[in-house]
Amino acid sequence: MRSRSTPWNSSGWRRWLAERTSTQLAASLAIMAALALTGSLLITGQAARLDQRQQAALAALADFAAIAVKLPPDAGGEQMTESDAAYWSAFLSAFQDGPSRESITLEETCRTGRGGAGVRFIRAPVGKPAGLAALETVRVERLSRLGSGVYLVRLAPGQLCPARAIEAVIVKRPVGALQVIVGRVVDPAGVAWRWAVLSVALTGAMILVSGLAAATFARRRLTSAITEVSVALDRAAVGDFSRRAPDVAVAPELTALSTQVNRTLDRLEELLSWLRDSADQLAHDFRTPLARASLRLDRLMEADDPAERAQLGEEAKQDLADITRAMNEAMALRDGEAWLFENVRLDVLAAACVELYQPIADMRGIRVVAGGEPVSVLGVRSLLQRAVANLVDNAVKFSPEGGTVTLRAFAADDEVAISIADQGPGMSGPVPARVEGTDSHGMGLAFVRAILRRHGGRMTIDDAAPGAIVTAHFPR
Repeated sequence: MRSRSTPWNSSGWRRWLAERTSTQLAASLAIMAALALTGSLLITGQAARLDQRQQAALAALADFAAIAVKLPPDAGGEQMTESDAAYWSAFLSAFQDGPSRESITLEETCRTGRGGAGVRFIRAPVGKPAGLAALETVRVERLSRLGSGVYLVRLAPGQLCPARAIEAVIVKRPVGALQVIVGRVVDPAGVAWRWAVLSVALTGAMILVSGLAAATFARRRLTSAITEVSVALDRAAVGDFSRRAPDVAVAPELTALSTQVNRTLDRLEELLSWLRDSADQLAHDFRTPLARASLRLDRLMEADDPAERAQLGEEAKQDLADITRAMNEAMALRDGEAWLFENVRLDVLAAACVELYQPIADMRGIRVVAGGEPVSVLGVRSLLQRAVANLVDNAVKFSPEGGTVTLRAFAADDEVAISIADQGPGMSGPVPARVEGTDSHGMGLAFVRAILRRHGGRMTIDDAAPGAIVTAHFPR
């Protein structure tokens, strides 16, 4: 069993792949494909060689049959003389070189290496043998599947051709008293084999070159894409969010990464924008209560009347409480109030705010009413309560005596919303003071906007003529 530390187990193999670059992997695949083609070329070569041997064997068997038909059954019997042996040898030579001359001669085989030429040998009981004597003594390899008496021989240089080794398939059988050997030279590289070698070699070269070229191109493209992403991140690190990573223009393989990077940069830009707005709003909201508290404390130190001193102390305490409440709201937004998301009924929130603020509104003769339809949103209940309470508090403070503040929860298209309408100065007054006024509750509308962003929502302010309508929109 292999050890766990071997690179060929599953974890080691994955680690090895993870350490390779895309260029290395692509080049490795190209080399493996070229090696596979080389292996297929060798297998094809063996198949072609077997086919050439089979063709040579069939031709040799046909030659032997043609010769055996022309020889009498009792050829080379006991009464054979040397003149008879010479006759049969001459007959064999005439049969080979006469009207049935092979298309490939032995001279051409020795010159070009092509196969197909015939080889012959005959030995009679008396007299000298005729033909290629090496066929009788050379080492043979039986090819029993091609027929009985069929052998493969390899003739070294000098046995048939002066400077070339020859492979031949021979048929070695007796005819009467004659020992006859008939064979054909095997073509070492047939036409089909040569075309196969050429096509496979060209294909392997094309795969190798194209694989290496593709690996180089992919490496350059990925490097360029990663450089673009790095530039965008480097600029974001110094506060410049104007640059974004390319989506698919450089490297489609990095589309998901580029999209995630751009989404993160968008979110960071939004959070930094909110941080700047919140910091400005905190400074604005804290400055006024601190200034009032400081002024009242100065007056407290100078006042001699105990009643006036008590009143100034209470007012300064209230200013400090406003600052503490604003800070608590900022901390609550940062911590997310445990971020327990649930289905929150906006119409129920509206009714709760009416119950909370009606006693305060009664002091100025203001009516706070709720209406609309039952709609819900997925969110953090405590944060949404704070946001609606801030809007209602803002509307009550800007409403004239005897006015009406109306809360309405409703659904529209693909979103749900809750609106708070008052009858105050509306959009005709100074908008910055109306929207981010110093009299707003705690952090005011900046806090509301931050809560809505955390819930994927948005806020709009419209003119009610008279008054203003502040609407919090949420996706369904």
